[in-house]
Amino acid sequence: MIARAEFDCYAANYDEVLGQGLSVSGESKDYFAHGRISWLAAQLSENNAKIRSVLDYGCGTGSATSHLLDLLNVDSVTGTDISPESIHVAVSSHQDENRAQFFQLDQFLPKGQMDLAYCNGVFHHIPQPERAGAVKYVYESLRPGGLFSFWENNPWNPATLYVMNQCPFDQDAETLTPIQARRLLKTAGFEILRTDFLFIFPRVLRCLRGIEPRLASLPFGTQYQVLCRKA
Repeated sequence: MIARAEFDCYAANYDEVLGQGLSVSGESKDYFAHGRISWLAAQLSENNAKIRSVLDYGCGTGSATSHLLDLLNVDSVTGTDISPESIHVAVSSHQDENRAQFFQLDQFLPKGQMDLAYCNGVFHHIPQPERAGAVKYVYESLRPGGLFSFWENNPWNPATLYVMNQCPFDQDAETLTPIQARRLLKTAGFEILRTDFLFIFPRVLRCLRGIEPRLASLPFGTQYQVLCRKA
């Protein structure tokens, strides 16, 4: 995975740096987090999934935690990350939220206890030889039948590559195509349920966003989700 010290350096101003990269879209990180998790919530409802516990793998500073708790209406969110400084920020930011807890990656023991795993934009920071081990960590964290919401940046969209080039912590990223992501997940034992592409239009074209759900099966969006299930 990306050097721990590198993300430690960004822990205090991660939101600011990310916001600069996303500025071309006209939206904040919360717009995208809310959009991802709202989409996931709809898919969970469609599948009648009963979700009480969530693992946020690569949680960073915990910016998705409130969205996961509120939009999925779960009992608990457990965030794990390789960066101690990011975990420190996450704990400080959510000290009044007793449904959230945060651990460094090596302090959380996967033992089939989670209903759902959520991961956004993490695997392009993990060196290819280490990705199978990362997926195994998630797989072993899930109960049988547990779901994995795997989100990544879509390298088939030029806007995605432009935004990543603006983010200092994405300079050494190795993107995954949806094909590579599905292969990685299937090799680990996951059953692929669906792949969706979101966030096509920037804010200046927001009048067109109403048609985005109808285009979700096409590889136009700047991000994609592979929703899969542990056997």
